[in-house]
Amino acid sequence: MAGTYTKKEFGAGPEEQTLLKDSNGTRIVPSKGSEPVRLSPGWEGTGRPDDELNFKGVTMDQADLELNPPRDRLNLVFFILILHGIGALMPWNMFITAKDYFVSYKLSKEYTGVDTNYAMNFLAYLSFASQVPNLLFNWLNIFLQFGGNLTTRIVWSIFVLVLIFVFTVILAMTDSSGWPGIFFWITMISVIILNTANGIYQNSVFGMAAKLPIRYTGAVVLGSNICGTFTAIINFLAQIMAPNARTAAIYYFITALFILLACFDTYFALPINRFYRYHELLHQKETNKRQLENNSRGKHKSAYWKVFKACFPQCVNIFLIFFVTLALFPAVQSDIQSSDKNFVIPSEYYSSVMCFLTFNITAMLGSLIASLVQWPSRKYLVIPVILRVVYIPLFLICNYQPMGVERILPVLIKNDWVFWVIAITMGLSSGYLSSLSMMYCPR
Repeated sequence: MAGTYTKKEFGAGPEEQTLLKDSNGTRIVPSKGSEPVRLSPGWEGTGRPDDELNFKGVTMDQADLELNPPRDRLNLVFFILILHGIGALMPWNMFITAKDYFVSYKLSKEYTGVDTNYAMNFLAYLSFASQVPNLLFNWLNIFLQFGGNLTTRIVWSIFVLVLIFVFTVILAMTDSSGWPGIFFWITMISVIILNTANGIYQNSVFGMAAKLPIRYTGAVVLGSNICGTFTAIINFLAQIMAPNARTAAIYYFITALFILLACFDTYFALPINRFYRYHELLHQKETNKRQLENNSRGKHKSAYWKVFKACFPQCVNIFLIFFVTLALFPAVQSDIQSSDKNFVIPSEYYSSVMCFLTFNITAMLGSLIASLVQWPSRKYLVIPVILRVVYIPLFLICNYQPMGVERILPVLIKNDWVFWVIAITMGLSSGYLSSLSMMYCPR
């Protein structure tokens, strides 16, 4: 009759005998009063909070991502981070590559009608106005995290960058021949604001890449090197195709607006990508795990000093690489002139090709090589980094002719081909070693 069973039916059947006895036939169920058998590892033994044990807050999408880890299809996320690497270095490259526009046109005696020192000091002031706020706000953003979360910092920093470039295009359209001093200082103030926002943007982009595998940090660095090549090519084409310097500058700076708007759009496309969501989920779980560990230990101070000590060797390498690079490019390299009137590069394009195009293309190639070959190891990377200091005297003994300054050192390297080889190796080593250091640092 349904629902009626005898005691015998609940005896140990063949399946139960198989489960409760070992291979020798010895019963493995503990005696009465002993501790119950637990599966190992068991949920109750993991020390996890009850909410997580009951799968509270876990969506079906998150469960699916963990069960089926996605791939970066068509390397879409990789290319998006390359684009953000381009956008992160766009402000710096756009202004230094436009040296001829500022020095030879807007601040020149032919345009203003007066002889001033603004053109002679432009690159020196530009470097100071760019690097100091960029460095300052990069560091402050690490500790204070201006503007809240990652999305807020990226969106507002790109918005400020777009506004400054719109303002720069308006200045290019305006006749400033009667007020060169005001134009100079307005440009410097806009550069300071630009690089303040850009410091926050750069830091946030690397923070975004840090959630992903290490090759995606390399993608940001690769994008930074591609940016220089891109801006140098755009500047070169603008010089050739535009009828005058004013029109060339307008087209040149408008290009930056399109790149920044593309960065803005693609950032909001990332959360739609399953690969990015998967790694963001892993990052969030790791963060929650650390918070739980810290809460169990009581108050916990941020381990900035511990992280700094671990990163310090690579931080020194990065500092030395960019110290040598920025000491020479573009201030010194752009003022090296041709020693041969019959050289293959005409004198009017000599600086654009031998300085900006050469450095940026070789730095990009160096960064690409670093993604394929990682040599030397972290321990010995400091050796080639220190050896790069020799480029400083090498560049100074080339045909370096700074505006308004009399040479002290003799010109020992008079062959343009020799100078070009030196410039190529300097750019390659800069791109390769900087990429290598930045890939080693997060490890």
